[in-house]
Parts: sequence; C-alpha cells; structure tokens
Amino acid sequence: MKTRCLLVDDEPLALQLIKSHIDKLDNFEVVGSCPNAVKALEVLNSTQVDLLFLDIKMPGIIGLDFLKVLKNPPPVIITTAYREYAIQGYDLDIVDYLLKPITFERFFKSIERYLRLFARNENLQVQTNEPQPFIHIRSGGKVHRVAVYDIIYAESVKDYLLIHLKDRKVRTKYKIGDFEKDVLGQPFLRTHRSFIVNLLKVTAFTLYDVEIAGLEIPIGSSYKEYALKVLTDSALNNQD
Repeated sequence: MKTRCLLVDDEPLALQLIKSHIDKLDNFEVVGSCPNAVKALEVLNSTQVDLLFLDIKMPGIIGLDFLKVLKNPPPVIITTAYREYAIQGYDLDIVDYLLKPITFERFFKSIERYLRLFARNENLQVQTNEPQPFIHIRSGGKVHRVAVYDIIYAESVKDYLLIHLKDRKVRTKYKIGDFEKDVLGQPFLRTHRSFIVNLLKVTAFTLYDVEIAGLEIPIGSSYKEYALKVLTDSALNNQD
C-alpha cells in the first residue's frame, strides 16, 4: 500500500516541485493538492491522508494555525521559505521542517525520517521503533549514528564541525549552515555564526550567552533578537 500524500501550498511551482519529488518514490503517491487550508480540510475530511506537506504563509489561515485546529492531523512535513517558525513547528510534533527551495536530497531525508517514525509496511525495511530522530555523521572513515537529542551543541571550527555529545565529540567536515538545515524542526537554536545549541540542554541564559553543560556559549549580535525570543518562550513554556 502506498503512502498517500496531500500537498498544501498556494504557490503552483512549489506544489509542482514537491509532486516531482514524490513521483520518484515507488511507495508514495499524491492524492490531492490544495492552495489553502480550507480546501485542505475538505480533502482531509473525505480522503485518507498518510502524510501532509504543509506550507506556512498562505491566504486566510496560515499553515501552523491550521495545524493547531486539526483534531487528528496526519504526520506533517512543513515546507516554507521562512526559517523563523521552526521552533513552533517542533512544538506541534511535525516530522520535519523543509526550507525552500527544497532539493531532492533534503526531501529524501524527510521521507526517511517519516518512514522511521510512522511506516507500517514491513517490505520497506525500515525501523519503526526509533525513540527519537537520529542523523548519520561521517568522521575518521566511520559513519556515526547519533541521536539528535544526545547532541549538546555543535561548534564550527574552520572547515569542520565539532559535534559535542555527553560522552564524546565527533569531528566532521560539515558546514554549520547545512547542519542547521538538517535539524530544523528539532529543538536546536543557532546563537552565533559558530554555534548551534540544543534548547533542551540550556540551563541559563543572559543577553550575551547561554549556559549549557557548564559552558557559556556566546550569542552573536546578528542572532540576538531571534535567539532571545526563542529562549524566553522556551523558558516560559517550561514554567507552565
């Protein structure tokens, strides 16, 4: 049985691109495409949908507000040109957060994540009991399987990225910007051109740095406004 996908986006070219990516997958099919949330609701009420690709900025109700009002939404992959909604998306338990323009390589990573979390077809040969998302990091001739939530912070060092875990460090030739895209939709925050931190590991913060694992990670001036908003919202949510 194929995974039935619904595409919701007011940009025809964006819909066409996602459909072309899905057409390359044998076990997936598009059962509908909609320009807005109202049309999407009609499809969801009348058709079985296994996976929803949802844009954020659309006429009428925006994608995240639409997702909030759905009682039993299918798994959702956000597709957008706006990175600032990633934390909100994570709070709504989305599968992944894709930034436009969406390459097939990045799209396929989202499909792999969906399959790990939700696939039911044994012929797909994927693990469905993963307790949390993970990424593969190539380092020193090995490929390391790293649980996303085990990452404390990531540090850019010249042409390399140093992934700090609780009990070890993994050094890889990986641009911090690419890493940032790969963990969008997860509880990570870029605070500086050289640092991305795990929000779940932050123990304190000031206007100038965040405290994590007993270290002070700087907040860069160009990241300050957004970083402080996310940190403040996260702290308030943890008090509820």
